[in-house]
Amino acid sequence: MESKFDLSRRYRHVGDLTDEPPTREFAEITIPVPWGHLSGKWFGPQDVQPILGLHGWQDNAGTFDLLVPLLPPDIPFLSVDLPGHGLSSRLPDGCYYNTTDNLYVILIIMKQYKWQKVSLVGHSMSSIIAFVFAAVFPDKVDMVIGLDALKPHQRPPASSIRSMETRMDEFLKEDERNRSKEEPPSYSYDELIERIFIGTFHSINKDRCKHMLARNIQKSEKYPEKYFFSRDRRLKFYNYLVGSQELCVEMAKRIECPYLFIKARQSTYFEDKKYYDEVLAILRTKSKFEYFEVDGSHHVHINNPERISGVVNDFINRFGPLAKQSGPSPSKL
Repeated sequence: MESKFDLSRRYRHVGDLTDEPPTREFAEITIPVPWGHLSGKWFGPQDVQPILGLHGWQDNAGTFDLLVPLLPPDIPFLSVDLPGHGLSSRLPDGCYYNTTDNLYVILIIMKQYKWQKVSLVGHSMSSIIAFVFAAVFPDKVDMVIGLDALKPHQRPPASSIRSMETRMDEFLKEDERNRSKEEPPSYSYDELIERIFIGTFHSINKDRCKHMLARNIQKSEKYPEKYFFSRDRRLKFYNYLVGSQELCVEMAKRIECPYLFIKARQSTYFEDKKYYDEVLAILRTKSKFEYFEVDGSHHVHINNPERISGVVNDFINRFGPLAKQSGPSPSKL
């Protein structure tokens, strides 16, 4: 079921709000799915299979707006809004968001474009999704670049159970609110920037928050000078649990593709570091795994994309879509 929000009143990139040109020219695309559509930004040529870019929790396709211009212009890149985020359709009323549902999202995109394999760049939640996808479907992945979140995070069992309880209760409340016709709270543009800045715990520099804002808001009908957040409010309480540490270890053992993981030094590990270290040690035994640390926050790819563009470009040049041209022909789109 489609969102009740009018997409003609939505914004594709920061220039739709501020009259700035896009950071790099792109084509806005939609991909049909059983519950509506996925939206995305296709940068670069459309006659070569693109790298598929996936954003973090409650972010959107604008997350790569400042990194993509630093990639070679002949590198195609498709940045997609995951369900309930950005301009993509929400899941139907009554449906719960789970991290692993996004494995299906990747598969449905591959089916739409008739890709046999996929190259993934994921940040945060989607870096975890890429890790899981590469483990579950090792024969379907050409390469992975993960940004700042390596694997599914581990929580103490009591904490996990309590989280499930509170998240489900809050999810039900938001699900009921979604079914009402009441417009969400609205804010001025400056207030929205402040809420993004605070909501990310200052991880995104305030002058860069606008790039995350555009696809996440809609013009208020009640207050013409204000906006409201249009992403699905149920996302705040999604199920992030994937599995045990033992399962993560087995996943790491199954990964075969070229894999670059970039860790921001001023970001947290989101779990006891011993779990991270155990999986990282397994991945480092693989000849095609590469590890890179960089000074910066969890959103270093937005604040300081130049700090990672060199290592990203080098990796893509060796394992990305154009590198495949020297071997078998890329899948037709």
